[in-house]
Amino acid sequence: MPTDFNALAVFALVAEEKSFRLAAGRLGVTRSAVSQTIRKLEETMGIALVQRTTRSVSLTEAGERLYADAAPALAGMHAAVEAAGNLSDRPRGRLVLAVSSIAESFLSGPLLASFADEFSDVKLHVTVTDEEFDIVAEGYDAGVRLGEVIAQDMIAVPVSGDQRQLAVASPAYLERFGAPAHPRDLAGHRCIGWRASQHLAPYRWEFAEDGKELEVAVADTITTTDMTLMIRLAVAGAGITFGMEESFRPALDRGELVPVLEEFCPRFPGFYLYYPSRRNMAPKLRALIDHLRRQR
Repeated sequence: MPTDFNALAVFALVAEEKSFRLAAGRLGVTRSAVSQTIRKLEETMGIALVQRTTRSVSLTEAGERLYADAAPALAGMHAAVEAAGNLSDRPRGRLVLAVSSIAESFLSGPLLASFADEFSDVKLHVTVTDEEFDIVAEGYDAGVRLGEVIAQDMIAVPVSGDQRQLAVASPAYLERFGAPAHPRDLAGHRCIGWRASQHLAPYRWEFAEDGKELEVAVADTITTTDMTLMIRLAVAGAGITFGMEESFRPALDRGELVPVLEEFCPRFPGFYLYYPSRRNMAPKLRALIDHLRRQR
């Protein structure tokens, strides 16, 4: 069976976007052209790859398997062709990043703005997500995460200094209810917690005592998926909350929040830009790495 790599590339875009319309937009063709390409690929392979409804597009089991196996190879081929065709080493093209929502220093604005100003031929696309996934299989050039959750086979470049998580509360809350002296005292306090979704357990607050990790499953009065809401609620006196110090820094500097239990909040390695080890690194990614190193 002859392999139509063009059709595979179109299929990978449909799988990534979960939409014929969005895939067509990225390719600059009509939706019907994308649909016909997928139909011909399915006919050639003799199996359905995509399930279509009036509202959504999803992959069949065969489609999931094909995408998982083909996406890394297609990404590698794209990078190799781009590197070979860009002999001047001039950074250009679409640079796609997956960045943790708590990577404050990376997402604060100045770093990415100065990169975009210096490399105007590079078009940045930043997906802010806290999901853990294979960036290669999902078609990303690189990601930004805490060092402790990055796979060992990735190349990692630091983009921040050491970090720490803090428990914080408003002065009004502490005046009314007092401050906890030990993480176990949180059981008697109103707490504002984070959870990835309503179907998952809330995040366990992580402390350390005498060099040993200490996790606390607090009885949250309020949980949310949004850090900004957690901060607003804590400032409003709704309770004690827990998260990255950088996220709380503006409110801490204004005196709207104060830290508690600091002696149980050690520092740990911060955020890293990570990417797969490839011989042919795209100039656009190399430009971002060099830019990060100059900014540190």
